Amino acid sequence: MIKVMIVDDEQWNLNLIRTVGNWGKLGMEVVGEANDGIEAVLLLDTVKPQIVITDMRMPGIDGVGLLEVLNDRYPEIRSIVVSGFEDFSYTKHAIRYKAMDYLLKPVDEEELNDALSKCKVEIESAEEGTRTAATDPEWSRSVALLKKQLAYHFNDLNVSGIQKVFTQLEQVQLLSADGATSVTVRLAEELHALLLELSAANELNDERRQLLGEAIFSHNSTPQMIIAAICDEYLSVLKRLVQRRKFKNKLNLEEVKQFINRHFEESLSLDRLSRLFFVSKVYLSKTFKQRYGHNITDYVLEVRMSKALEWLVEERLSIKAVAEMTGYDDISYFHRVFKKHFGIAPGEMRRKDKV
Repeated sequence: MIKVMIVDDEQWNLNLIRTVGNWGKLGMEVVGEANDGIEAVLLLDTVKPQIVITDMRMPGIDGVGLLEVLNDRYPEIRSIVVSGFEDFSYTKHAIRYKAMDYLLKPVDEEELNDALSKCKVEIESAEEGTRTAATDPEWSRSVALLKKQLAYHFNDLNVSGIQKVFTQLEQVQLLSADGATSVTVRLAEELHALLLELSAANELNDERRQLLGEAIFSHNSTPQMIIAAICDEYLSVLKRLVQRRKFKNKLNLEEVKQFINRHFEESLSLDRLSRLFFVSKVYLSKTFKQRYGHNITDYVLEVRMSKALEWLVEERLSIKAVAEMTGYDDISYFHRVFKKHFGIAPGEMRRKDKV
């Protein structure tokens, strides 16, 4: 039996996962449950799970911290991430820790069991010493990077960027000559799920439908046809988002604020935001300050520092990881900004919290 551990501080979600998982059918058993990342780390050596299903937002060590531990110390363990829409930024960062799949709360029974099936295939393939392209961890990491690029271009309203990513698919060897169609279907399913997430995050709720027609997955479909179809769907949904923002009656400042909350680790200059919401820099700056009492730059800094403090004090991630997760590639610059904001360096803040 494949051993599974569930980690979630919300008992209702933990119970839901335990109830809807097809454990017996999949040849799996739940061998451990934890309410936070600290408890989970302590259980790992005892219950020896092969799959960990983890929530992202938890006290103590959160999902990002737990995935960091799994990646560094238990690379053979497969992980499935569970998160809410409001935790979208957490999910993006979990990509670096090679999670197998990303599920939204409340967990859908079919999506959970599909994710568990993916883990099972990879575990069994690894044990047999055989892998297809779609079960190779390197393939999964390449797909994760691809999804990250697509999400960035989508949120940046960058049509040419999305087209370029799809054009380069063959070059990054995500499609294989052996069983290319089945591998491409798997890839299209991954990108389809991402598009649904992006649609929901941008409040395009009517896009939560079957975007790809069944005909595209028929025996006559070629990898090129499948990729062209999913590319067309991305461009179609993006077109709707552009139209909604460009031809709105007035600027929705709450939408701007929510965009900052979800993408605080990215470059959020006034130039970029004004372009994304189709208004002038002067108008955006003026109306934002009138509404909220501070300018956009200060708000971005406040969100980043709030997250940095949360992750430093509670999650025990490395300071370098915290810096990267809050949008600072230069750790020295992160130190200076943090100290200026709080009057104390990140390392001192962490030591102070331990006292």
